[in-house]
Amino acid sequence: MAEQYQLPIDGNWNQDDIIAVSNLIDAVLQVYEGGCDREYLLTAYRQFLTVIPSKSEQKVFDRDFEQQTGRSIYQTLKLTEKPVRRVLVND
Repeated sequence: MAEQYQLPIDGNWNQDDIIAVSNLIDAVLQVYEGGCDREYLLTAYRQFLTVIPSKSEQKVFDRDFEQQTGRSIYQTLKLTEKPVRRVLVND
């Protein structure tokens, strides 16, 4: 990933939490940059949910992320509803 993003990291997160959130961000960006394995994306999302279980906090995080990258976690995960092996968006 060539670009730098400032993720809203919570001071209460431990190293595993930061890794879980970073893995989801990486997977979402992969979807737009060549594709990502659907199961990897879903696994990363489930781990993200353990870090940020609150829907309202998830929406705030997604909004901040989308403002920085132009990519929506929510919209990306909607693509996993299709039974495909690899999730890919062609801009």
